[in-house]
Amino acid sequence: MFKTLQTYKLLFLRLMLIVAGIELSIYFFKIGLLFTGIFGLCMVFLIVREMYFYVRNFVLIYDKTIASILQNDFSSDFSKHKFNRTYNDLFQLYETLKNKENEQISKDIIYRSILNNIETGVIILQKQENDWSIFLMNDYFSNHFNVPKVSKWRYLKNQLPSLCEIIEKDDFHEVKTSIDISINEQSKQTFVLQASRTEIFEQDYFIVLLDSIQNVVEKKEKDAWINLMKVISHELLNSITPIRSICQNLQDLVEQDSLSEEDLEDIKNSVETMLRRSDHLQKFVEGYRKLAMLPSPKKEKIELINLIENVLQIMNPLLRKENIEVINSIEYNYHINVDQQQFEQVLINLLTNSINALLNQNSQKQIFISAEAKENRVFIKITDNGKGIEKEIEDKIFLPFFTTRNEGAGIGLTLSKNIVEAHGGYILNKNEKGKTTFEICLVEDLN
Repeated sequence: MFKTLQTYKLLFLRLMLIVAGIELSIYFFKIGLLFTGIFGLCMVFLIVREMYFYVRNFVLIYDKTIASILQNDFSSDFSKHKFNRTYNDLFQLYETLKNKENEQISKDIIYRSILNNIETGVIILQKQENDWSIFLMNDYFSNHFNVPKVSKWRYLKNQLPSLCEIIEKDDFHEVKTSIDISINEQSKQTFVLQASRTEIFEQDYFIVLLDSIQNVVEKKEKDAWINLMKVISHELLNSITPIRSICQNLQDLVEQDSLSEEDLEDIKNSVETMLRRSDHLQKFVEGYRKLAMLPSPKKEKIELINLIENVLQIMNPLLRKENIEVINSIEYNYHINVDQQQFEQVLINLLTNSINALLNQNSQKQIFISAEAKENRVFIKITDNGKGIEKEIEDKIFLPFFTTRNEGAGIGLTLSKNIVEAHGGYILNKNEKGKTTFEICLVEDLN
């Protein structure tokens, strides 16, 4: 407890004075100096009293500081003692823990503020013996579900039995599902429920997230419309701006009294330019119509090997022209239930995309086609060893009319994605070992 050498020195000095005072007082009594002996004992008493208050004061400050630390109460002010070197280490520890506590409180306020401002219902439960208590419930959850910020699981169960029953059914383990919840006796709303369990410093926590499917869909739709309108407005402006400029020039020419040969040549070039831009706009609108009016697939059971061979036969002249080697490693004859004409278009689009990625490449040009079945799913992969897709545009390649090629329409991958999704599957792209892979997932026809 007494850390500094100075403290030990002061205590030792007081003890030496007390012993010396007692010895001298006894000596004065022996030689008959009664009053001198009594005076010596009084001095000893004063020194003992002063040492008592010195130690008492030190112990009180020590106990008060330790108690403040143990109770996380850093409101005490020890500034009047900060110049006393006896307490240097103790006050340094106190200030360090006080700063860490203030930092933790600041972080906690920030985290709670973030959780209270997101449009996702969040509940964090904490295990206490055999029961769960509510460690945190954000404002969105409380307000949206009209639930007071209760402290016990059993109280929440009375408010939202449908949610709590699903969590209890899985014994507070990881859950990912959809759930219908009725709020204020209104019609039920569908939410995505995600729950996970974690242990931190021997404390068991259970985290529950609830997202409104309607909000998720609306956000996705809004983002999709914004991206689509950007592309459409860009294409329209690129065509309308030069056409308007040409029309203005033509108007100036026809208002002249006479036209020279040079003027006639300008009119001819202007009309040709307007026709080219009009053709571009027409192709753009036709591409949009093709995306918007995709017919429902007429499914039939076909063999995947035959489908691949038909597509390769169609693409063979272009593949040979570009000197591209196709390695088809499909051996097992998988059966898929698809619209053959539509799926041929998907594979042609993906192979065309791979061919374009291999253009101007000096090394060996290769396209790999493979397939495998897992859990009643058929996965078809088309991989090329081209330059790959840049990370900056990975999330844009399936957007309508997005293209990196001057002559491209930007609907091939979008149309392929729409066709695959209309068949109940999905398509995604991956970068694997420097190669670009497009993967199609379909439900396998087991009949």
